[in-house]
Amino acid sequence: MHKTDLNKFYSSKRLGTFVENGHTFFRLFAPRAEQVILHLYNKAEQSIGEKYKMKKDEDGVWETELEGELYGKFYGFQVINNDQIGEKEIVCIDPYAKAIASLNNYLNPRKAIVVKENDYEWEGDEWIQRDWRDLIIYEMHVRDITAHKSSGAKNPGTFKGLIEKGIKGGIEHIKNLGINTVEFLPVQEFGNIEVPFNKEFYGKKNTWNPYETNHWGYMTAGYFAPESYYSEGGENINWGKWSGKKTNQINELKDVIKEFHKNGIAVIMDVVYNHYSEYELAGLKEIDKEYYFRINNHGKFESHSFTGNDLKTERPMVRRMIVDSVLYWMKEFHIDGFRFDMAHLIDWITVEEIIEETQKINPGVILIAEPWGNGYDPAGFSLRGFASWNDQVRNGIKGENPVDGKGWIFNNRFGNNDIERIKSYLKGTLVGDKHGLFQRIEHSVNYLESHDGYTLGDFIRIATGKVKPDESITDPDKNAELTSVELKLNKLAALFLFVSHGIIMIHSGQEFARSKVISTNSNADDKDKGKLDHNSYEKDNDTNYINYDHAELNKELVNYYKGLIAIRNNFMAFRRSNPENIFFYENQENPFSLSFLIKCKTKEFIVAFNTDHKNAIDIKLPDGKWEVIANAKFAGKRIIENLKGKINVGPISGMILLKK
Repeated sequence: MHKTDLNKFYSSKRLGTFVENGHTFFRLFAPRAEQVILHLYNKAEQSIGEKYKMKKDEDGVWETELEGELYGKFYGFQVINNDQIGEKEIVCIDPYAKAIASLNNYLNPRKAIVVKENDYEWEGDEWIQRDWRDLIIYEMHVRDITAHKSSGAKNPGTFKGLIEKGIKGGIEHIKNLGINTVEFLPVQEFGNIEVPFNKEFYGKKNTWNPYETNHWGYMTAGYFAPESYYSEGGENINWGKWSGKKTNQINELKDVIKEFHKNGIAVIMDVVYNHYSEYELAGLKEIDKEYYFRINNHGKFESHSFTGNDLKTERPMVRRMIVDSVLYWMKEFHIDGFRFDMAHLIDWITVEEIIEETQKINPGVILIAEPWGNGYDPAGFSLRGFASWNDQVRNGIKGENPVDGKGWIFNNRFGNNDIERIKSYLKGTLVGDKHGLFQRIEHSVNYLESHDGYTLGDFIRIATGKVKPDESITDPDKNAELTSVELKLNKLAALFLFVSHGIIMIHSGQEFARSKVISTNSNADDKDKGKLDHNSYEKDNDTNYINYDHAELNKELVNYYKGLIAIRNNFMAFRRSNPENIFFYENQENPFSLSFLIKCKTKEFIVAFNTDHKNAIDIKLPDGKWEVIANAKFAGKRIIENLKGKINVGPISGMILLKK
């Protein structure tokens, strides 16, 4: 069979396993397979199970039907191809598995589980319907948010811990901030153990990860199954133990989503459809590598994702799998939206089908792209109705790197971020502006920090000279505590972010200038212990865990974020103003500083920024009486009333004034 023939295969049959009329059906799409055998087990630990030959239809779907409702049974598919990778006795995971049991080792042996769908009491729960312009997103990792002892969670690092009441961490902290949307780093089943350090696997030697884990979760192995790593019923990441056998992870994640919804908080999932888990030895590669993956002229996996393999999303049945997965999470788990990792590796037809099909279910579904992947095209996503992470705002305001690429808050112009571009960010980085990207303001996801790179707090620590990138920190608590200059810079950056038009995103801990000091309490052979981390994807330890003692240490900044969130929630002007109603004032004293008047319905505001690190500036006020609702010290309170004439804005600070 020629490669070009493969695109002709398409089936609309229900795939995976399901129960109908007292029978259990098993189906797998594997168009090039010579033979497929179903293996059925009573226990996850079994190495030998009952075997059933499957039949292939003309569309490439293999199927069999067994008598009885086989809920709780474990299963997998033995797929035999001419160009099989590895041994032909490998039993592959079902790509449509709704629950997965995993043995924790780097070979990732897994078994799918037959589960009953639509078997949960939602108590009338529905999707959160919210205008994208109103979104304030809190990007977070399920385990990190309660794993540290300071969170007070009885079930630390789990789905259950996330929604415990009366603790410092988890949903209690998020509610206290005033956040209206959370974005979970991947919660689909993923490969969380990497190859032993300095060992070879698939001809590749692990020289980069002494922790031997993939903590963040960007190695998806099951597109329909929740990660049992976060279930209280699982053993987390203990080597040689099975997790997920009881399928607790399904209802525990549903409990989380229902509780967030009860508190008016939408839930977005970070999903990875651009590549597949690199270390799987019983998955899509073994089912049919030619069909599911992009292969180069040398017969090797393409890797524009830099993760060992790229999914061939343009294949009709790969496209269908992706769309089916997204719709399943919406219907079965009431997920409100998705952030697509390295989305530019997903072909445009698939992107457009995702938009069309998800909006049929929930017209307000949130769709966000990370617009990278063999190119960069936020404008292309915007034309199709997607929002995208706005890297221009991140780089322009804080800078690209803290050593020689500092941005606007440091009274510096990074790259081509001139004052006109800074103004453009405040308006939504719209097309028509210089270097504008977006058709609508709600397509710009404005952010200064994400899971990638240095935290905003650490970026500022390095940029101000408090810490050197290669310096080993001996006192993490002292390092976490902000100096007066660091506090001012964090506040100035946050103020700019929260008055900018578009979706707002902060990363967990940004509100207290979280610092990621590489933990010294680890057996890993890591020469960088004690240094600030800019890529903590592999560290399931204090490097990543949210330390709420540090939130208390920097309580003034936490309260400032709470105040800014309240201002944005209370005043529509900073979310939904017409860009034509934003009027900028030139500042002759400092070309980096700026101020503007913004009008929205009956309200008027003045926002002023002073990026000068030494000198204050005076801002002339329009006629009328004004009151300060944010300044260098506080935000969200009515601090000073009845101002006239002019205001004085101190170094590294900003103000928001409301006309009485």
